[in-house]
Amino acid sequence: MENERALQPQALENVVVLDLTRVVAGPYAGSILGDFGAKVIKIEVPGRGDDARGYGPYRNGESVYYANLNHNKKGITLNLKADEGKEVFKKLVAKADVVIENYRPGVMDKLGLGYDVLKEINPRLIYGAVSGFGSYGPYSQRPGYDIISQAMGGLMSVTGAEGGEETRSGNAMGDILGGMNLVMGVVMALYAREKTGKGQRIDVSLVDSVVASLENAYIRYFESGKLPVRMGNAYASIAPYDSYQAKDGKVIIACGNQKLYEKLCREVLDMEWMITDERFLTVPLRVQNNKIQKKYIEEWTMQHTVAEVVDIILGHGIPAGPINNVKQIVEDDHIRNAREMFIEVDHPKIGPMVVNGNPIKLMDMMPRVNYPAPTLGQHNEEILKGFIGLSDEEFAELAEKKVI
Repeated sequence: MENERALQPQALENVVVLDLTRVVAGPYAGSILGDFGAKVIKIEVPGRGDDARGYGPYRNGESVYYANLNHNKKGITLNLKADEGKEVFKKLVAKADVVIENYRPGVMDKLGLGYDVLKEINPRLIYGAVSGFGSYGPYSQRPGYDIISQAMGGLMSVTGAEGGEETRSGNAMGDILGGMNLVMGVVMALYAREKTGKGQRIDVSLVDSVVASLENAYIRYFESGKLPVRMGNAYASIAPYDSYQAKDGKVIIACGNQKLYEKLCREVLDMEWMITDERFLTVPLRVQNNKIQKKYIEEWTMQHTVAEVVDIILGHGIPAGPINNVKQIVEDDHIRNAREMFIEVDHPKIGPMVVNGNPIKLMDMMPRVNYPAPTLGQHNEEILKGFIGLSDEEFAELAEKKVI
């Protein structure tokens, strides 16, 4: 199957992306584009590179953190503060389709490499920027990181145990949402370019991305005027839809509609009386009385193991599942093998390693990892000589001046 897939065309073949991004949001977006065949050229500061190269874990002197977020890219170094570096970048732009960056808004303009300059070189250029707060508005010049977006976008305010403190999501959710939105913006702009013949600028904010993801919390506030509160694993709009104690751990049961709820009460719990109990007649009433009902459900779940609860409930067509840890997930045949969410690659310095798979499956043009993340400046000669045609002398001069 791997050989067959390697011969398949990819959705973004012949799309050239210049990736100036660092750390998480932008690099994540660049790798998603690369997974679908885009030629992504990662451009880093000579001698130092992406900040994420300084993040652990390390193996053989290379950051595995960085390597996971930057597979399917070629890597060059280029000093954009040097005049010679600016000229090289402009030559790359002339042959590119997309530039992505996550500097603070205005930095590229100060370098003389902002969108208004670059579109004169290449009117078809799509310029995608992701930043903490976006390129306009009162907060546009504030620095932004994932935790700031989670805090200021509202995610932390609704995450955590009931009565507990505001809690950051266990992953870089703001960065990941921002990266995904950047990918969507690039793909939409590529489609629009087919109609207009022109590129355009994309502006993505991490905070906007978090705010948009909390659709339910804001709608509830607009309707009630009451602040959403932290509810642990319960859901403010549906019940039963929570974690429940079993013999050996907790299990998730999710009854998303009345039919599923009635099946749970009648066929699984043998508590048909809960269907007509006035406290549990409707979804809003069940949400209001979730703590009371949870005790009745746990009378049954605590008699069984997590695996038994899942098997029994799924057997009746009702959604249920274990709360998996990372070890269980990476050993799960459906996730690791069938859905290919962990891919083995051979990095030139790290050696054999695993990177995250792509969640987007185009069934006729599946994503694939064509090559691992680059070492710092690994493809300088390939890109600068082979792609934009610098001579040996020009290349040597750039190296001597430490422009690359």
